[in-house]
Amino acid sequence: MKPFSIAGIQMRVSASAPNVEAMKLKLDILMNLYPWVDLVVFSELCAYGPLTTNAQPVPGSFEQEMCAMAAKHGIWLLPGSIFEQKDGKIYNTASVIDPEGSVVARYRKMFPFYPYEVGVAGGEEFCVFDIPEVGRFGVSICYDMWIPETTRTLAVMGAEVILHPTLTGTIDREIELSIARASAATNQCYFFDINGLDAGGSGKSIVCGPEGRIIYQADVNEEFIPIEINLEKVRRSRELGVLRLGQPMKSFRDRSVEFTVYTPGVKHPYLEGLGPLIKPQRVQELGELQIKDEHRIHDLPKHVVTSYRPSSDGSN
Repeated sequence: MKPFSIAGIQMRVSASAPNVEAMKLKLDILMNLYPWVDLVVFSELCAYGPLTTNAQPVPGSFEQEMCAMAAKHGIWLLPGSIFEQKDGKIYNTASVIDPEGSVVARYRKMFPFYPYEVGVAGGEEFCVFDIPEVGRFGVSICYDMWIPETTRTLAVMGAEVILHPTLTGTIDREIELSIARASAATNQCYFFDINGLDAGGSGKSIVCGPEGRIIYQADVNEEFIPIEINLEKVRRSRELGVLRLGQPMKSFRDRSVEFTVYTPGVKHPYLEGLGPLIKPQRVQELGELQIKDEHRIHDLPKHVVTSYRPSSDGSN
């Protein structure tokens, strides 16, 4: 099989100024150090940061500049994503560029991080592309992987490698690392989860193999992550099982059950009962407080009062 190498670039991202020139410099340095790399992945919203005010048309100048960089180095390039402005909507969009500098695919993030990624519309089309003599690759972005059906669909479409730019700077990053490992194992594929730094995330990019094992996990500083992959491992895993044990892709194929939760138009009472998709607010205690000794607590701060419960013997 033809050797193939993928490099993630974990770099600092500014929200107040474009990062495009820094991306070009990082790419030049990476290719000088590791000229054997075939494909490069940047983090989500790396070029202009996480503000929708920087949305722009796609195709546009950024994509053209990245096409020129791909052609310059003769590499496949996924330059993270940018906010795309189209028909009065904003999407979170990633472009896939081939070594000749042509765009072969574009992917719009299906699951914006609601209720926080306000004003961003979700895409509706999955993205897979083939690299001749190598294999099939899929693209997802950040919160997509929290909805496991997105990764499973890419795998069922034949993706052997999932390229996953992300922007996570929140305290759930450790949870995401476990999801990345599980996604790789349950779909028996390589999973490249590339995060940014500063306004672009808290780092800890991770690369997992088709058995869910960590191939490499970055720290919280700028890093190049060049990894040579072997797609025969994916094919052997899918043929013989994860560690020659479970065969989840075949089991999914051969299932005897239909997942009725996916029936179009059907409402599910439990899900409907979870309430609207909104940001959590301060929650008042349910019900009214029955305070017997009001004279003892009338001067306490409200947050203390709402947690007050007199004891049965009046000792509180």
